[in-house]
Amino acid sequence: MNTTIDLDGGTRCLRNVLGRFATGVVAVTSADPATGHRAGLVANSFCSVSLEPALVSFCVAHTSTSWPRIRSAEPLGISILGAQQAEAANRLAASGTDKFRGLPWTSSPGGAPILDGALAWLECAVEAEHPAGDHVIVVARVLRLDALADGDPLLFFRGSYQRLDR
Repeated sequence: MNTTIDLDGGTRCLRNVLGRFATGVVAVTSADPATGHRAGLVANSFCSVSLEPALVSFCVAHTSTSWPRIRSAEPLGISILGAQQAEAANRLAASGTDKFRGLPWTSSPGGAPILDGALAWLECAVEAEHPAGDHVIVVARVLRLDALADGDPLLFFRGSYQRLDR
C-alpha cells in the first residue's frame, strides 16, 4: 500500500498514520502532600530527552482534568507499565472516577504513587511546559529512578494496548 493522503483527510487520517508507530505506555501520578489525594493519567508520548541533566518528556492534552492536580503536587511519579497492566492504564485514562480505587501502588521516596507491577519508575519535578497545539509538552527533571522488573512493556499501537508477539 503506497498511498499519500494530505491532512485534508482530517484528524482521523492523522491518527491512522501516526497509530502505526508503536509506543510504550506510562502512568504519570502524584499525591497532594497536604490531603494525600492521588491523581493520575496515562501517556504514550513519553521519551528520554537528556542524560545530563537527566530529563524526560511526555505530552498532556489541554483538556486533561488530571494534569492540573498532578502538576500542583510534586514530585511526579512515572511508572513504565508492563504488558499485564492494560487494566491499570484503562483506569487511569478514564475520567470522573476514583482512578486509584483497588489499584495497588507504593510511594516513591519522595511520596509519588508508583504502580505495583511497573517495569520501572522515575520520580520527577517539572522543569518546563511548552504549549504545542492541543497538548502541552512537559519536560521533567529526573530526581530518582529504579528498574523494578524484567518483562515485556505495555504497548500502544493502532489505537489500542498491545503486547509484544515473540
